[in-house]
Amino acid sequence: MTGANELGELMLDPDEAQRKMERWAAGLEEKAQRYAAAQERTEQLRLTASNSDGAVKITVGADGGVTDIEFGNKARTYPLEELSRQILQTMHQAQAGIAGQVAEVMQESLGDEDQETRALMIGTLRSRFPEIEEEEPPAPLPAPPASAADAPPPPQAPREKRHEAPEDEENSPW
Repeated sequence: MTGANELGELMLDPDEAQRKMERWAAGLEEKAQRYAAAQERTEQLRLTASNSDGAVKITVGADGGVTDIEFGNKARTYPLEELSRQILQTMHQAQAGIAGQVAEVMQESLGDEDQETRALMIGTLRSRFPEIEEEEPPAPLPAPPASAADAPPPPQAPREKRHEAPEDEENSPW
């Protein structure tokens, strides 16, 4: 802004005061345009992640909302609980890149301007969509059930002993 002496000088030269106000307003307009461009580019961001075998592919926007889900043929072999886990894990993987992408757009659009606001915004995004920590790979899927032809025969019930009349001990070979 202006100091006390500058204000007095501007009062003496109204034309100079008008020019400074116009430069200030033009600067604000330019800044607003840069912020609007950054917002537009951010709204167009799409981040996509796939699970390790390509069964699940998820795309999210900069707000973290899912914009697309695709399933590969391998998804049909997953038990439902595992498919649900893979969907959530893949969604979180895609969302983990949001803060970095938004920070990149802001740096390109705004340069070093307004670092405090940017740090606060990126910090909020990082807390909502944290980086994914490496996990142990998921356990292998159980083998599909064997066909009836390949399955071993079911166990048979024990046979009942037949009760016969005792034979004469003399006729017994034992």
